[in-house]
This record gives sequence, C-alpha cells and structure tokens, in this order.
Amino acid sequence: MLAQAIVPAGTTFACTPIRVWDGDGPVWCKEGPRVRLAGIAARETDGTCRSNQPCPKAGWIAARDALVNTVGRRLGRTSDGHIRVAGPTMRCRSDGSAGGSRTAAWCVSPKSGDISCAMLRTGTVLRWDCYWRNHQC
Repeated sequence: MLAQAIVPAGTTFACTPIRVWDGDGPVWCKEGPRVRLAGIAARETDGTCRSNQPCPKAGWIAARDALVNTVGRRLGRTSDGHIRVAGPTMRCRSDGSAGGSRTAAWCVSPKSGDISCAMLRTGTVLRWDCYWRNHQC
C-alpha cells in the first residue's frame, strides 16, 4: 500500500476501497489516500457526536456497515478494528485536508453512485450543511 497523502483540493483521483473505519470514513484507498467523505456526518466510534457537527440517530456501527455495503463488500476485520472491504474503484474529487492524514472528498462508485448521497439515503448519517455547500445528489 502506498503512503497516505492529502490530495490537493480540486484534484480528481482514483480510490479503490480496501478498509473502512466508520460511517463517514476514512475509507482507505489502495492507491494511498484516506478519504473522509465530504458533506456528511456520522457518530463517533464511542457513539457520541461532536458538539460542532450534526448528530444522526443511527449508531456508529450501523453507519459503518452501511458505508461498507455502499463501497463494496465486507472481507473481514483488521487487528486494529478496520473493516476490510473489496469494491470497485471510485472516482473522487478532493476538497483538501480533513485533518490528520485524511483527504475530504466527493466520491462516485460504479456500485452506488455518489457515496455521500448514497449514505444519506441509508439514514445513518446526516448532511453537514457547512461542508455540503452546493453539492447535488
């Protein structure tokens, strides 16, 4: 696996999903980036919500499992708790840094279309208006 790097804002890149952490990412890409899905918010892995973000009713495991099914299929779990996945290569457009080693991005999959929109349809995440901006589903 390539080292993760922040993909510059506005850049389009390929992401073949290999791991998922929670309902809004990161999604680890075989190509290197770790994608934090743009425009949506899910609960944290301890079940809480940060005070500055929308708080969906769905639990974090439901959101994580919805993301796994949206980007591919579950292969198992890593020793550190990530869900290993296999899915088709997505086309993503970077919104820049999402903090740490994560790239905020809008991704489209041959399996599910626009991933942020597909996750909203699952009811496990909420739209985060300050990051959603003018995005259209």
